Amino acid sequence: MTHRLAIYDMDRTVTFSGTYTGFLIHVARVMAPWRLILFPGVILLMLAYVLKLISRQRLKELNQALMIGYHVERAKLMPHVESYAAKVVESNIRAGALDQIARDKADGYRLVLATASYRLYVEPIARRLGFDAVIATDHLSQDLRYVRAKIAGENCYDTGKLRMIKAWMAAEAIDRSQAQIRAYSDHVSDAPMLEFADMPFASNPHKPLARLAAQRGWTRVDWR
Repeated sequence: MTHRLAIYDMDRTVTFSGTYTGFLIHVARVMAPWRLILFPGVILLMLAYVLKLISRQRLKELNQALMIGYHVERAKLMPHVESYAAKVVESNIRAGALDQIARDKADGYRLVLATASYRLYVEPIARRLGFDAVIATDHLSQDLRYVRAKIAGENCYDTGKLRMIKAWMAAEAIDRSQAQIRAYSDHVSDAPMLEFADMPFASNPHKPLARLAAQRGWTRVDWR
């Protein structure tokens, strides 16, 4: 095969816990501590999502507007993004994931982090962990002076994540027939990505993915 890819989900696959809420709280605490009193609003928005009153994408946009602001100057935000990435790498990374990342790299695989979390803070995490590429949810103003609480394109989740992986491969001139793909995830929402892979790994799977992995014969690994 011409291309070897190892594609990792991030939250609860490489990390012990999710990173998104921690990101909101971290930035609010250092940039505008008064916003922490608005955190109950995040819980109410989550309830609205569970009740299917808002989409997952809209949930993320509203949470960011509430806790960080709708329109934030990138130069002021980025030092705190970097400090959050350092915090995640220091205390929220599974040792087993680090070992597998090292093995994949030694085996000649290109390391790709594919996650629904925002590219804004995923890229600094990926850089610290030695990943070669990031596929993630983008802000509408990804390359502009101000960061807006608005998602550009799709939320990198479920079938949307697989579409974004395929689009990234096309942009990199990687033909699927010429690629060998390993994929790792903890969550059943990544079933499309795992189906797409040659070697799917249910990594620290929650119960729905554990059941699906058993049905499909996917390898289970536990990095707990």
